[in-house]
Amino acid sequence: MTQIEMPPIDWAASSPLWIVFAGACVSVLPEAFLPRHQRWPVQVLWTGITLVAALVALAGYALSSPGPVLTFGAALAVDSPALFLWGTLIVLAIPSLLLLADRSVEPGGVFVASAAERAAARAGVPATGGGAPPEHVDRSYGAPDEQPTMQTEPFPFVLFALGGMMAFVAANDLLTMFIALEVLSLPLYLMCGLARRRRLLSQEAAVKYFLLGAFGSAFFLYGIALLYGYAGSVRLSAISQATAGTLASDTLLFAGLALLLVGLLFKGSVAPFHTWTPDVYQGAPTPVTAFMAACTKVAAFGAIARVLYVGFGSTVWEWRGVLWAVAIVSMVVGAVLGLTQSDVKRMIAYSSIAHAGFILLGAMALTPQGTAGLLFYLLAYGFTTVAVFGVVSLVRGPDGEASHLSAWAGLAKRSPLAAGIMTFLLLALAGIPLTSGFTAKFAVFSAASADGMVPLVVIALVASAVAAFFYLRIVVLMYFSEPAEDGPTVVVPGAFTTVAITLGTLATLVLGILPTPVLEWAASGAFAG
Repeated sequence: MTQIEMPPIDWAASSPLWIVFAGACVSVLPEAFLPRHQRWPVQVLWTGITLVAALVALAGYALSSPGPVLTFGAALAVDSPALFLWGTLIVLAIPSLLLLADRSVEPGGVFVASAAERAAARAGVPATGGGAPPEHVDRSYGAPDEQPTMQTEPFPFVLFALGGMMAFVAANDLLTMFIALEVLSLPLYLMCGLARRRRLLSQEAAVKYFLLGAFGSAFFLYGIALLYGYAGSVRLSAISQATAGTLASDTLLFAGLALLLVGLLFKGSVAPFHTWTPDVYQGAPTPVTAFMAACTKVAAFGAIARVLYVGFGSTVWEWRGVLWAVAIVSMVVGAVLGLTQSDVKRMIAYSSIAHAGFILLGAMALTPQGTAGLLFYLLAYGFTTVAVFGVVSLVRGPDGEASHLSAWAGLAKRSPLAAGIMTFLLLALAGIPLTSGFTAKFAVFSAASADGMVPLVVIALVASAVAAFFYLRIVVLMYFSEPAEDGPTVVVPGAFTTVAITLGTLATLVLGILPTPVLEWAASGAFAG
């Protein structure tokens, strides 16, 4: 009989990954065995314990100064960039979890039906004001005035998506990367459609994200097939060796790389593969948008950098010109179309598209300085974005979130603290000194200039100046406009949302003033394959 040998597994190196996946599997059990009113505290506590345990395991392993490790049959590469990206994803998931778990900003949380819908469900008639018809209303509550209980399915989804992201950035072969892509994507599709108060808008966002995501995954998979035909392997190191000494047609190589990058750039919200971003950012529940905007971008660009660095570093002069054009398009589309937006969440979506173009500069600079700038940018942008969406969730009118720009007029007179925090975060996104945004842009632009991309850096600086206008427009509205008499109010956040916003704001400040330790860690090693 043929003996099948188990592939070598370094459990210590991969411990943060399997802790997250084990926690995700266990978190499914309360959904099956606990009554609804007991699930929220159990899920919040268990998800928090899982994230802290993964972070402790990661810190314990990283502090031992390990070398690069190929594990799970060389399917995963646990190297210095992978450890940095894992740490970034986990620390960004913690404030995102707090926003998801909060039940004070919206009574019961963002995943419960409104009082009108619950009353309509009990009466069997449609709710007024555009509510859902009876067959689509949540009937799991008792009396209309009963305290609503949050749906807790998003907590396992967060852990599964986070585990997929961690596997995605450490994948050493394209097949593992594709599986990780699907593991991180499917929970996000579901979470985008779980809003109960703006149900139709949320479900529309989820359908758009799912359909366009399926196209992106198909492009990615077809690219894998072409690259396998070229190199005879899906391992990144084997593809790199094939580019240096094979007689196979380069048509398969560059067609496969192009299709592969389409799937990756879709996840990173890079124009022209960005069309899902504004609708999904606007329609998804704001805590889900915060998690998605911060963590998905980290996962996407971590994977892009690994693919380009390990698999296609020797063909840089062939693909760099195409990515120049993509970066320019992303920066221009994000900066220019962001000027036309009247909704804060859509404006931040176009801001993320412009930032994706900036981050792409770091991914194209295949140098240690470029890798360090890329990793630092992802960490800084993630914290700022989570805090921004935390503040956005606090501005509320009679119908829920007041995300239209007109609702933010005179906000500083209603809540000076919220307006001050939002101003600081917007200045960070604009790249003003003494914020993490300035340090991140400086690091990426310096690396790109040193690697011969000076014209692209000039275009990026112009795009940054243009994008700064729509950030400052919100600041002007908040401080120099009179509030409407019946305008929205800023609710007092609970402990969870307060901690999330505070963490994001402090990280934005500290990374702007004292970035050196983080930059040194980011520059401590290269991608291994």
